[in-house]
Amino acid sequence: MSDKAWEGAFRIPCPGRTAKPRQTGLTMVIDKGLGEHLLRDLVQTAGDYIDIIKLTFGTSAFYDRDKLRKKNEFITGAGIEVMPGGTFLEVSVWQKTLPAYLVRARELGFTAIEVSDGTIEMDRPTRRDVIRRALGHGFKVITEVGKKDPLEAPPIEVVQELIREDLRNGAFKVIIEAREAGRGVGIFDKEGRTRGEEIDKILAGGLEVDNLVWEAPLKNQQQDLILRFGVNVNLGNIPPEEVLALEALRQGLRGDTMKRAYRDSR
Repeated sequence: MSDKAWEGAFRIPCPGRTAKPRQTGLTMVIDKGLGEHLLRDLVQTAGDYIDIIKLTFGTSAFYDRDKLRKKNEFITGAGIEVMPGGTFLEVSVWQKTLPAYLVRARELGFTAIEVSDGTIEMDRPTRRDVIRRALGHGFKVITEVGKKDPLEAPPIEVVQELIREDLRNGAFKVIIEAREAGRGVGIFDKEGRTRGEEIDKILAGGLEVDNLVWEAPLKNQQQDLILRFGVNVNLGNIPPEEVLALEALRQGLRGDTMKRAYRDSR
């Protein structure tokens, strides 16, 4: 990291933030179509705090090939992983074109692959095979558990088993589904409030929180997870314009986390 503007003027209220390349404290940004100038501005101002950029849904299908390759080269050149959304993976499994998908993803400069079954059905052997094939192509594999339709949510025991299996099969991290909106899915209720009991259920099986990435697009959700798990909790689906605001929240430079740090120091 470069010399930060306020370094030495005061101490960070919540110390211990990991530096890149990180294994914990990941921030995964959701990119719904950033153009060249917005992307450069984002990396220039917040690149130190972005670990993964996900070109979400099927948005990257609409780029010209050369432009997408150049975009990915810029992202990876800044020390940031880049991956397409899990939608592509699900379509390729559904249409039985996974080998071609993985080859094209590598050609386009993606460095990570999301393995999910939020919309389709994928049995355990297929999921294991997909993870191993992606690893064999040199990708960092990040899986996701949970369904986009809350009515199809699997039992918590199944979720726990999938997480353990994915990690054993080589997944780097496992994402807990919450969608872009962060409402009515996974650990969040319809108003976007965090359901602590759902977090308790997921972790009850002895899972390590450092292996999980919590999709948390809303500020109150990020705050709840930081206050519960600390500055280096892994968070995903962060809007590009919220990266520095999230980092301030992590390090106690916003009111709620600063209040905890101030109280604990007394």
